[in-house]
Amino acid sequence: MLPPELPPLPALTRAEGELIDRYLEVVDLLGRINPARGRDTYSALRAAQALVGRATALRDALTVMHDRGETEIHAATLTRALRVLDGPRRTSLVTPPPEPEGRPG
Repeated sequence: MLPPELPPLPALTRAEGELIDRYLEVVDLLGRINPARGRDTYSALRAAQALVGRATALRDALTVMHDRGETEIHAATLTRALRVLDGPRRTSLVTPPPEPEGRPG
């Protein structure tokens, strides 16, 4: 049985696509660094080292958008793209895990 087909990505400019891709790369690295979810220091260290380059790429994507006159972020469109690309799950890894049931916070 084949997995369900994902909805298509919304129409994005090349710069918006770069923004989304670079943002999710940064989010993925932050999820690997998250001490509440980490397993070992080495993988967190490697992710932290890579974060510098990915943050620079994210900045560059935003700079290209700005320089091209794309001064508005179309949040609704970009939100749809993030959802198609599993953004909610990926960003959830940046926060602490939820408290176990029945345990006082």
